[in-house]
Amino acid sequence: MHDQKENNQDVENNGSVLKVQDLLINHIEISVSESEKRNNGALNLRDYYTVYLIETKLVCPTFENKLRKHSTIWRRYTEFEQLSNYLQIGYPYIVLPPLPEKRVMFAWQKISNDTFDPNFIDRRRAGLENFLLRVASHPVLSWDDHFLEFLQDEEGWHESYKANGYLQLFENKLKTLSVSIRLKRNHARFEAIKDFSINFQSILNSLLKARCRVAEKEFTVHKLHANYGRVFSEWSVIENEMGDALQKTGHYLDSLASCIDAALEDEELLADQLKEYLFFANSLQSVCKNREISQLKLEDSEENIANKNVERTKIQQGKSGLMSRLFGAVDTEDVREMKVSELDREIQEGAATVNEYRENLNDFTLKATEDIDRFQNQRVSDLRETLASYSFLQLKTARKGLQTWTQIRDCLMNVS
Repeated sequence: MHDQKENNQDVENNGSVLKVQDLLINHIEISVSESEKRNNGALNLRDYYTVYLIETKLVCPTFENKLRKHSTIWRRYTEFEQLSNYLQIGYPYIVLPPLPEKRVMFAWQKISNDTFDPNFIDRRRAGLENFLLRVASHPVLSWDDHFLEFLQDEEGWHESYKANGYLQLFENKLKTLSVSIRLKRNHARFEAIKDFSINFQSILNSLLKARCRVAEKEFTVHKLHANYGRVFSEWSVIENEMGDALQKTGHYLDSLASCIDAALEDEELLADQLKEYLFFANSLQSVCKNREISQLKLEDSEENIANKNVERTKIQQGKSGLMSRLFGAVDTEDVREMKVSELDREIQEGAATVNEYRENLNDFTLKATEDIDRFQNQRVSDLRETLASYSFLQLKTARKGLQTWTQIRDCLMNVS
């Protein structure tokens, strides 16, 4: 998945050097195994919340000094959000794994919009586990100290999150991301990536909407066959010679009506995988926006130096400002030299700032490009598997229907 250059990179981690391919997921088992509904002691229903049990188990004794052999911690969804916010602040160049949906999207009639519904809770539990596994499988994120605290240290994570002020940093970043940015020099590849992410998101939206409509119709049509089953069963009561065949036909029709529930539940899990990439598109757009912010800082600092150079030239040429010309005041030679000297100092400081911003931008571009390449390989592999699984599921459902209708045909052909 990763190119040779990336594989040879090292990650500094508390004094030890880890190869990028030496991922946390290779040394620890992570699962979100249970969920539990709790309240804070009040009678108001709004005070109920759900917690999820994170279990970790060390499988490699080499890392006993850094990881616990086994730990269990209960976390709320809001704590997962805090972890995600922290990662957005700490790693702006990474296409971050998204959290599962907070509210039900693209729902059909059998899916409840209640966030305390057992089916929704279980799907969210699976989504949160997938989020942790994604982070633990990332060559950079997996060894983040705060991520390890999140997995194994309940109090330590809260203290670190509050002490470092990540909440305020995240709120400031949200305000920055909402600002429209116009650059003088657009980066062709990142512009293409941004356009791709927007189009990709639009396509997945359409795909999930279409799938929702199809699921609605499939569910309705299959359930209507229960009416057929009831009619054939009632018909069998008044028939002598045809009674057994009609009763069996009614039974098979009832079976056809009920089989759609399991099929659409399996399909919903595949839809969740598509939703994950719907949210991944947001992460991809955030990386592009973060780079634009970094480039804007560079362009603004360059423009600031250019303006100061123009001002310096005017002063050296003895050109006065409008007020000076109107009132006849002209700077003396000493004043002009003092102003030029001050501008020289500001230009020098500005040049240092420009160099710093340019280095930051180049570093960001390199890291972001590498991670986007990693993500694109992951995306192709995952979506190929998801779409293939969806096709196999439809084939399985169709075969089940064909088998049932074949049995119904045989029953009716054997009417004596």
